[in-house]
Amino acid sequence: MTTSRVHITPHMHWDREWYFTTEESRILLVNNMEEIMTRLENDPDYKYYVLDGQTAVLEDYFAIKPENKERVRALVQNGKLIVGPWYSQTDTMQVSGESIVRNMLYGLRDCLALGEPMKIGYLPDSFSMSSQLPAIYNGFGIDRAMFWRGCSERHGTDKTEFLWQSNDGSEVTAQVLPLGYAIGKYLPQDEAGLRARLDKYFPVLEKPSVTKDILLPNGHDQMPIQQDIFEVMDKLRDIYPDKEFVMSRYEEVFERIEAIRDQLDTVKGEFNDGKYMRVHRTISSTRMDIKLIHAEVENKIVNILEPLASIAWKLGFEYHHGLIEKMWKESMKNHAHDSIGCCCSDKVHAEILNRYILADDMATNLINFYKRKIVDHMPAREGCDKLALFNLSPYARGEVVNTTITIRAEQFNIFDENGSPVEYFIQDQRVIDPGKIDRQIVHYGNYDPFIEYDIQIKHTVPAMGFTTFHIQGHEKGLQKAVESNVISNEDNVLENEFYRIHVNANGTLNIFDKETEHLYEQALRIEDGSDDGDEYDYSPSREEWLLYSDEFEADVNVKHEGFQSVANIKLRMNLPEDLQQREARSGQTGYLDVNCQVVLKQGTRRIEVRMELDNQADDHRVRVLVPTPFVSETVVADNQFGLITRQTNDPEMENWEAEGWKEAPVPVYQLMNFAAVENPQGGMALMTNGLREFEVISSKGNEERDTFALTLLRGIGTLGKEELLLRPGRPSGIKIPTPDSQVRGKIVCEFALFGFSGNHIEANVMAHARDNVTPIQCYNKIPYNAMKLNVGEQNLPLTYSLLNKSLDGVVLSVLKKAEDDGALILRVYNPSESVTITDSVTFSSDVTSWQETQLDEAVVPSEVPAESFGTLKPCQVKSFKVTF
Repeated sequence: MTTSRVHITPHMHWDREWYFTTEESRILLVNNMEEIMTRLENDPDYKYYVLDGQTAVLEDYFAIKPENKERVRALVQNGKLIVGPWYSQTDTMQVSGESIVRNMLYGLRDCLALGEPMKIGYLPDSFSMSSQLPAIYNGFGIDRAMFWRGCSERHGTDKTEFLWQSNDGSEVTAQVLPLGYAIGKYLPQDEAGLRARLDKYFPVLEKPSVTKDILLPNGHDQMPIQQDIFEVMDKLRDIYPDKEFVMSRYEEVFERIEAIRDQLDTVKGEFNDGKYMRVHRTISSTRMDIKLIHAEVENKIVNILEPLASIAWKLGFEYHHGLIEKMWKESMKNHAHDSIGCCCSDKVHAEILNRYILADDMATNLINFYKRKIVDHMPAREGCDKLALFNLSPYARGEVVNTTITIRAEQFNIFDENGSPVEYFIQDQRVIDPGKIDRQIVHYGNYDPFIEYDIQIKHTVPAMGFTTFHIQGHEKGLQKAVESNVISNEDNVLENEFYRIHVNANGTLNIFDKETEHLYEQALRIEDGSDDGDEYDYSPSREEWLLYSDEFEADVNVKHEGFQSVANIKLRMNLPEDLQQREARSGQTGYLDVNCQVVLKQGTRRIEVRMELDNQADDHRVRVLVPTPFVSETVVADNQFGLITRQTNDPEMENWEAEGWKEAPVPVYQLMNFAAVENPQGGMALMTNGLREFEVISSKGNEERDTFALTLLRGIGTLGKEELLLRPGRPSGIKIPTPDSQVRGKIVCEFALFGFSGNHIEANVMAHARDNVTPIQCYNKIPYNAMKLNVGEQNLPLTYSLLNKSLDGVVLSVLKKAEDDGALILRVYNPSESVTITDSVTFSSDVTSWQETQLDEAVVPSEVPAESFGTLKPCQVKSFKVTF
């Protein structure tokens, strides 16, 4: 009697780069693809080959072998070469929801140009699985998921097949690869070799299987096709006569699982446990320089460029799909688990950084182009320049804006379209060379200098739109006096409507929240500790020596400006040069220079912090601490299209070693843009611009308080290391030196503290966190430009709003133009984990069609009236196609 069916699926796992470069792997790819295609074309018994679920591999291949595109297409259409659904093998904890959506959107579109894609959420090696993946998969019509890492029985099942649900009830059938994707690699033909491997594997695979359909994926990283696989299968049938061995595609396994659907357990939540396989939970802080530019590019494209391009398209300008797809794909090449994890060689990290620099340059310049096109087409006012403010949130915002204008005048007046003066404050000014503005000016002999003014203004900007001021040179304007901003005359105090902040002599802050009466003492204290880990995981030294910023002398200066007050805090922390010096406590010849700027603006709950760090030490982790005057058992953070609540303490930390976990379940977690703790009065949120790793440190002793710890950087010098304190055993990856991962030099970390009353949903923390990474954009139009453009009819309004919705309710994910239609796509989600909400939007133009779509922009039947989002379940994401 057959006890199990063993499915052998030929595949390759293709890390485009890792400790080797993209170009090294591309050479192998060209070689391997020829062997794969030749076998598939000539051997009818060799039925299938899975191309690792990503189309970036084919893009790399076609760049060298465009003549083979028809061969590939024929094999895909015959169902033999299995491609997609992803563009790249994305990580799901380091990248945003929109990044994951575009990865699959572009991947599926690339697949459909060749044939049918594999409709499985296939992520065989990504480090942890986001709780929102079932919802994302369902949004593309996918109801199957296959992955390896992050599972344990703590999630509610000890089986390898189960139903996995997101908060909103979206569901996929999941198949876990309990021993990974490579257990069938390089299978030997001899009985002894096969038994040595499979006698161990088969019991581990069969025990947790509901179906007894066992997966033996025949492939590995960069592995060429196994030419003798049928001879191996014949030998397997001899050795294991009680098992049936078949060459399968993964879909056949799912059909067998779905046939016994009623026997499957249902689980919810993220898979982030390192019990049976490593998930590298602290990888979020490796190469923080790369992590920061990654988040900046993500936010720039999603929160600024795409909504701005949508406004421009509505006003009659071209929406540049091609340019936007190029910057997305340049970024998404970096979203593969090793690349965004930054567990690669230094040479590969240089490539990754260069891709982000390119994508950032493209996004920045296209943003500037759209702002210029819009303002160029407004009516000119003789003798005046313009200053346009763009608000890319779906509600009006009236906040302090810091911007720069350029003018050839010692004084100037700013006024709105009605002629009313606009109050402003000059923070700084400098003379600049006219050649920097436009070389033609100097060419014609005009050397009069220009003056750049850094100014502050506070003005309401309409929802998803803009407002424009005129600037008249050589005319006195309405300048704001500093005194009108100062609430407290005490030295070293910043104060607005919401907070009274005392800047302590040691460089920390005591923040009093006037609404909740919470006092956050010694906030912004910096902790420096050892890091004996590698690029995958933080791990402290066995001889720890913690140092804190308040042990060193700080230079503190508070300055009041027109619409804001600024504290500048400078200090040098003398640190051990490296791990050896720290462990021996033999010196502090390294250092970390901290130049911290704290800005408190009028009328806002965001306390903005900018820390410029100059790191000149190795093997350490730097965190900023914000103690809270209460204790929290849970912490909430945003993830893809929603929120997730986690325990601040993991009880398994007590016995993980005794139970043989692959890595310690340290309660260090990922966030996208914010994390918050609260008590019945209110709470504190950390809103970040790219810093995506935090921990809530429990109070020791009698103090009734916890401490938020936000990782700023960690420096390590090895790709993979063995026998870490928090991760015993073999190295992850390979053991090679990576000196660049010590992150020496300067990096800039930006985040905000946001106190709130009530709970995080009532306080609309998610929407405010989006605003934090969606600053008001400004454009100063002057009569000069180095790059010339022809200007059409100047008929655009000075003030405009495309749409409007309230601050509460659903949160905007993106506004973009539909890929294939003359319509806009508006995507929103419910940030609550427990409450169903109903919401709507109004447009300034007549809406002729309002249709709900999937994430792939295909229209779905829906009874929602125009401009209504209908009802959204907890953490549900919905997309709508709007035509005017």
